[in-house]
Amino acid sequence: MFGVFLLFAAIAVSTSALCIYTVDRQLSTEYEVNSRAIAQAIANSSLDIILNRDLSTLQSLIDQFRQIQGIRYIYIADETGDLLAHTFVPGVPKEITAGERLVGATVQRSLAGFGDFVEVSSPIMDGLAGSVHVGMDKGLIALKIQTAIGQQVYLISIIFIIAIIASFALVNLAAKPVARLTRYAVQLAAPEAPGRLGPTAVRALLERNDEVGQLARLVRHLGMKSAAAEPE
Repeated sequence: MFGVFLLFAAIAVSTSALCIYTVDRQLSTEYEVNSRAIAQAIANSSLDIILNRDLSTLQSLIDQFRQIQGIRYIYIADETGDLLAHTFVPGVPKEITAGERLVGATVQRSLAGFGDFVEVSSPIMDGLAGSVHVGMDKGLIALKIQTAIGQQVYLISIIFIIAIIASFALVNLAAKPVARLTRYAVQLAAPEAPGRLGPTAVRALLERNDEVGQLARLVRHLGMKSAAAEPE
């Protein structure tokens, strides 16, 4: 029974690990594709705004996309690397201002006070007018994974508890007839021993059609042969 419990636990752990891996990969890919599309849309919309140096309109443009779930920050840099607009509050982290900007590549960033992010970017006019950078919140992906795995763990825990109760009930159901058989065998071997079975219990034991009944009848047969073979 404990072997079955260990096997059940191994299945639960392996299933959860596979689910975590699958959900993390799919969500990360989905967020990255969506963020690249957003960065490309901003890059296409901001070219005229940058050329006209209308920074307030540029800020309003990226603030609209900031409300999309999973997007934690957006910033636009010019061709020299200087920031033209951003959504960081209260200020730009030093990792952004001092870090190297790889346009078109996927960058893993850890910003103090903000969290961990995956940053994607898109060039504006092939990089001649700057680039747009979008940061995805990895904490949101972790939260979604935690929610999905939590629901799975709840379900598996309920099934596991029911299985434990059912297994103990079945073991107890099988142990009681065996205990009666043992008492009956002792009763035949030592009639004076305590804990004798009553006539009704003995008859019910002998009338069983399972292995316990067969063994009970065999024990009675051997007991009768033994008694017959004893010298007077």
